[in-house]
Amino acid sequence: MEWVLLSYRIPREPSTPRITVWRKLERLGVARLGDGLVGLPADARTKEQIEWVAEEIVDVGGTATVWLASATSQAQDRAIAAAMRAARTAEYQSVIAQAQQAATGPAEEAARALRRLRAELRRIQRRDFFPPEHQDQAAAALNRLADRLKLAAGDIRAGKPADQVGTPGDRAGAPR
Repeated sequence: MEWVLLSYRIPREPSTPRITVWRKLERLGVARLGDGLVGLPADARTKEQIEWVAEEIVDVGGTATVWLASATSQAQDRAIAAAMRAARTAEYQSVIAQAQQAATGPAEEAARALRRLRAELRRIQRRDFFPPEHQDQAAAALNRLADRLKLAAGDIRAGKPADQVGTPGDRAGAPR
């Protein structure tokens, strides 16, 4: 597998540019390979993204070099991919937990949470180069939350008391 690597160094002060670069790299989903060395699977998009970050680093007085490289063994490729997968797994698990929490709250708050979590899921998927099974689980958790909101909307239209909105109750024959 070919990787696009960014080797960089940013002055300690002021700290704002360093923090800005760190956040951008996190949003890209980079693998941290060493101090000042990050990588992504190489394709036209990731190469361009890393080049933009490198330009920004130089603009703030740092140094940056972009490389295309291959690991010397498949085991190294697998180890980097596993680390990236683990990072995304934690993010997906957070989405799942938040969706489950939102499902226990009021419908209005759950609807806001669903919109926010759908956007978060899209952001995670954009930086997920080695999708774990948790990606599907996170999507399923959001679908369950959306279904609960549809059920709650039907309850409200049917005049169900507010404290029972979205609860299964006597819905044995209700469509899912």
